[in-house]
Amino acid sequence: MSCQFSFRRKKPESVKSVKDHAEWELKSAVEKLCNKCYTLNIMNKLYGLIFDVDGVIADTEPVNAKVTIKVFVDMFGLKGVRPQDFAGGIGKGAEKYVKAAADVHGLHLTDEQIKAAAQLREQYLIKAMQEEPLPAFPGVLELINAALQRRDFRLAIATSASLELSRAILESAKVPYQRMVYVTGNEITRKKPDPELFLVAASRMGILPANCVVFEDAPSGVQAAKAAGAKCIAVTNSTTAENLSQADLICDSLEQIDLKTIIEL
Repeated sequence: MSCQFSFRRKKPESVKSVKDHAEWELKSAVEKLCNKCYTLNIMNKLYGLIFDVDGVIADTEPVNAKVTIKVFVDMFGLKGVRPQDFAGGIGKGAEKYVKAAADVHGLHLTDEQIKAAAQLREQYLIKAMQEEPLPAFPGVLELINAALQRRDFRLAIATSASLELSRAILESAKVPYQRMVYVTGNEITRKKPDPELFLVAASRMGILPANCVVFEDAPSGVQAAKAAGAKCIAVTNSTTAENLSQADLICDSLEQIDLKTIIEL
């Protein structure tokens, strides 16, 4: 492991001012916490599994595209938007998803318009989930339930989507998210490919990122997982294997993944 720290118990002579002392105290506390986390992870051999939602838990992309196309018609009178027009925004949050198609069609939208469109999209999505629930992808529930039965595994949901939307998807797919750490886009300030989302999830599980495996379907998500220092298993639900090449393992379905595969990754 490369994440071990040496906790300095003796204050160095260079610490003289009140400010220097405060900074030394903070750094020492962080180092002590990291040492404790490192020791617990090694002694108990804990593994963290972090699941994205859209495109990993359930096949949300077709309905995402369908309702967002409706948003463009209803809000801006723009017809002719196609599902592939959203490709540049997949996995990057609702606003970038909307902006991707707007850019394809040369439609200039203000930040306020993009935000309003993303909010309307969310309303349409939640309604769509209620009217026609989406099942989980094959292998997802089996993998989650197997890990929940093990003492050496901890699980998290980490999604750029809002709490309301992601919960609608998870409940639709019958994912036992109440037994998992749950981080949503409401709680972070930086979207993927920034690693913030996955770092927060690892921290809440109490597991070093290096001992975590992130399940992703989008290139930006794979980049975020690797930037966090985690392993990444990418599933080709939303794009090609070539676009997910930075992942540690690429599969066509989570049916191909079991806990032994994860431990040996």
